Amino acid sequence: MTRPEERALLRLAAMDPATAFSRALALLDREGPGRDGVDHAGFQQSAFGRDGPRRAGSGPGDGVLALRVAGLAAKELGRLDEGLGYLHRALELTKEAADAYGAAQVRMNLVGLLTARGDVTEALAHAREAETVLHREDADRLAANKACALARAGRLDEAHDVAARALPRLREGSDPAVLNGLLTNLGLARALRGDLDGAEQDLAEAVAVGETAGLGHQTAMAKANLAFVVSRRGDVPRALRLFAEAQPHLTGERLAQSRLDQAETLIMAGLPGEARPVLTSALDAAKANGYGCDIADGFLLLAHAELADGNPERCTLAAERARALFAEQERTGWMLLAEHLLLRARWASGERSAVLLGSAEAAAARLESGGWADAADEARIVAARVALSLGRPAGHLLARIGRSRGSAASQVAAWHAVALDRAARADHDGAVEAVEAGLRVAEDHAEALGALDLRARAAGLAGELSELGLGLARSAAELLAVEERRRAIARPVRVRPPRDPGRAAALTALRVLSVEHTAGVACGVPSVLARDVADLEAKVRARTRHRPSGARPRRSPGVGAIAAALGDRALVEIVAIGSGLHAVTVAGGEARRHRLGSRRDAARETGLIRFAVRRLAAGDGPEPLSALSGAARRLDQCLLAPLRRHIGDRELVIAPTGELHGLPWAALPSLAGRPFTVVPSTGAWLHAREPRRTDGHVVLVAGPDLDHAGRELAALRRLHPHAIVLDGAEARAERVRDAMDGAELVHIAAHGEFREGNPLFSRLRLADGPLMVHDLDELTAPPRRIVLSACDIGRAGEGDAVLGMAGALLSLGAATVVAAVAPVRDAATPDFMTAFHTALAGGLPPARALAGAPRAPGVTGFLCLGAG
Repeated sequence: MTRPEERALLRLAAMDPATAFSRALALLDREGPGRDGVDHAGFQQSAFGRDGPRRAGSGPGDGVLALRVAGLAAKELGRLDEGLGYLHRALELTKEAADAYGAAQVRMNLVGLLTARGDVTEALAHAREAETVLHREDADRLAANKACALARAGRLDEAHDVAARALPRLREGSDPAVLNGLLTNLGLARALRGDLDGAEQDLAEAVAVGETAGLGHQTAMAKANLAFVVSRRGDVPRALRLFAEAQPHLTGERLAQSRLDQAETLIMAGLPGEARPVLTSALDAAKANGYGCDIADGFLLLAHAELADGNPERCTLAAERARALFAEQERTGWMLLAEHLLLRARWASGERSAVLLGSAEAAAARLESGGWADAADEARIVAARVALSLGRPAGHLLARIGRSRGSAASQVAAWHAVALDRAARADHDGAVEAVEAGLRVAEDHAEALGALDLRARAAGLAGELSELGLGLARSAAELLAVEERRRAIARPVRVRPPRDPGRAAALTALRVLSVEHTAGVACGVPSVLARDVADLEAKVRARTRHRPSGARPRRSPGVGAIAAALGDRALVEIVAIGSGLHAVTVAGGEARRHRLGSRRDAARETGLIRFAVRRLAAGDGPEPLSALSGAARRLDQCLLAPLRRHIGDRELVIAPTGELHGLPWAALPSLAGRPFTVVPSTGAWLHAREPRRTDGHVVLVAGPDLDHAGRELAALRRLHPHAIVLDGAEARAERVRDAMDGAELVHIAAHGEFREGNPLFSRLRLADGPLMVHDLDELTAPPRRIVLSACDIGRAGEGDAVLGMAGALLSLGAATVVAAVAPVRDAATPDFMTAFHTALAGGLPPARALAGAPRAPGVTGFLCLGAG
């Protein structure tokens, strides 16, 4: 084979590795059956990575080149040991021919395969032998492989320096495949050292080089690595989009690595439960194919997932397994990261000892000397927290932390430690400033997230910091400001997201399968569709999370603005601090702070009320009514009695917290017949009151199999004779959603289901299947007022993020939602709704119309949510 032919084969490998692999096997067969001593049977087409041509005229012929190509391709197939067998045979042939340069080229290839197997020390030994022989382009190709091996060894500074020295020469050369690979390895080294800006620049250039040269496989690798860096910057939607673009074009080790990085992204986004199956799949593939480095990395990530999921014991087990594997592989730099996780697990399990303090300080020093800047900062934060808990100074530890670098979680944790230190030194103003700085980091992080569930998890980053800020608040106004900032992180004011045809198709398919699955379950037939339904839900979630944020920044309102908007109303915002509940009230232009009862007592009484309301809706007789009255009276004394002198008998705007979002508030004696509205936050209430333009049309909908829906709609049609009426076969999900767009008023009577643990798939049952929360994103302009006459559909999950159908409608821009936070009795609902709509049509605002409607026990759960 001539040198141009060699170059053509190697270039083809970067552009179309499958075809290149086939040609390599054909070349080996042409050399003669069995000549290379390797059985070729059973190989499939696959991809292979970077490589350089053998020097023309030196060595035993085309067989060495074919063996090198076959070895690299076998690695991408997942048959790592066989790939090493090809390369070791190629090395023997070069030695037999006394071809020192050809041997060095084979050693250059062995560096990559041995690194993948976890034999990093042996890989670097081959690199040292090869670098004394190779020159010009081959030396730079070796540098790319060596940089990768050094990074996998945890020798980050050396990896960075090796790659950076070779980069200028490769930019001037003519081999885009090697340039792409070197940029990728340099970008990863920079990312691991904490230089995310430099890493993103390098990987973006790698993607551009690959796309320009038509290197599909290597472009996908660079995109996957760019996703890893982007996720560490906190841009989860972009990272997930890049993973989705890259992974269909990856195989073998590259796919396993990309899935590990995707799992890390999910962990950082607060989704360790969803990360676990991705991790398990990647680990299984790594174990099956002998990717030793990836196995160790996978156990380290599994430890991260367990810690994020609140399981320090299981974190310890996984981290110990990772540390042992790193030790076997002589990856001493990565052993430091496993030890760092063991340190964090000790803190999470409650240890606050001088021994832990010393361990954390020592670990921080080792991590910093090893180039792990972000992990070193995290270890210092643990040390500072331990020192403060022991009553010792922590300023010397905190002074060395880079509070503007690393992940959002690390930055928030750093500011939290600073705030604790300043508070311990009685520097109240300094502590407040640190809390505000940390909350800004959390806000900036959340602004990149478009999916409501990701926003809800992002709010968890600032949980401890917010609680410290609440505790530092000295006035009602300060307490309200911190609480509103905390809630705003999880509650975006959204604009309409871009349309996604793939997501819409998945929702349609999910609707069809849901009907078939529900029918099978109802008939007592085990459904084979459950897995398909779960897969489609996962696809909808994934595509939703790919979207950029549609949120706009929202600043916490001041007391003056709130008082002006309230007019004659009173605000009651309930705040949880530690084990107790507090309230901020604004009435008559004045803000006050109140101490209420315990969180535990309020949660217990709320549970009792919900249980009694559920039994009343089911018609279980008079016994639940007595239980309801007792629990409601006790909760009223806990929550509203302490506020009476300030709020009087005014109409109320109530912003609950935690479990109180699911409370049927109308059951409380103080609220019987009193107008009130329930809101996610004061800011959400102000947003709901903003003017909205509609075309004035009214939509009335009746879902299937609801006994009294026809009677309910008949009464409402008399009030709204020109309404769009959708019932029977016309009440299809997409038809209803489209009719809702721009409406002044929508009323839907249907069976409802709140999905516990998965609130964005809560649904209303319509003629062709469920209308889900995810469907509402397709609305251009949500209705100004919407009444959901259905069980449980006003409920919400994720705490103060208030995720559910009613919460999503308010977030998208609906002014008022009337919905039930508990089951309702079908027979009692038509009369209640007729009375409510009659008052509404007579000009009363929704909160007053709802308060004036006579309530039978079976409709206690209906609430007015939003503007009121």
